[in-house]
Amino acid sequence: MTQTTSTTSVDRRKGLGLAGALIGLAVTLGACQHTEDSLAYVRAPDDYRQRHPIAVTEADRSIVVFVGRTRGGLTADQRAEVMGMATDWMREGTGAVTIDVPVDTPNAHAAQESLREIQATFAAAGVPPRGVQVRKYHPQDPRLLPAIRVNYPKITAVAGPCGLWPEDLGPTIHNRSYSENQQYYNFGCATQRNLAAMVEDPADIVQPRAETPAYTPRRNIAFDKYRKGISTTTIYPEADKAKLSDTGK
Repeated sequence: MTQTTSTTSVDRRKGLGLAGALIGLAVTLGACQHTEDSLAYVRAPDDYRQRHPIAVTEADRSIVVFVGRTRGGLTADQRAEVMGMATDWMREGTGAVTIDVPVDTPNAHAAQESLREIQATFAAAGVPPRGVQVRKYHPQDPRLLPAIRVNYPKITAVAGPCGLWPEDLGPTIHNRSYSENQQYYNFGCATQRNLAAMVEDPADIVQPRAETPAYTPRRNIAFDKYRKGISTTTIYPEADKAKLSDTGK
């Protein structure tokens, strides 16, 4: 009887020891997981301009010129679009213009006529012949109308991607933005992305432009009035037109 009791006590102590070890391991793993979540949040900067920076990179600008089976050349809208692209290339292009033309298609002959007009339009805009490269391609999907693709590389500004939510917005122990009234991760991403898309010259994001020369004729007139003791302000004869009418007084 005594031996049985001792054996039972030993088994119970072993079971309690194993349970305690498992509980300790679970607590340790949970603590490690909580630490990783906290560190993952700490790595995200508090400033949205650092979380979602605007990067200046090189990307392609492209247009698609659709061509029918029996009509070659360009329509009025297509001609204006190609001319606008050629003009922009003179100002912002960083590489050659690439024209992809479909071959072995029902509209292949018409596409060649459109190609010649596209090349003539680029030449008329001042693009040198060596700045235009023509490539032939075989369309993969026969259901789609083969078209001419025109593109060239340019410097552009990009930001994002947006829509990343690594943390819950609700009240949880892992959510610092809720408990400490901090910005959530996706905050400011759309604004940065829109700003990058709207900026005309991506270089303006990195550095200011050089000052333009002063308007010398107007400056000389103002200096001459100053030397003579005359007021340098401009007198607008139409300034009184904004006053209320005296009719009926």
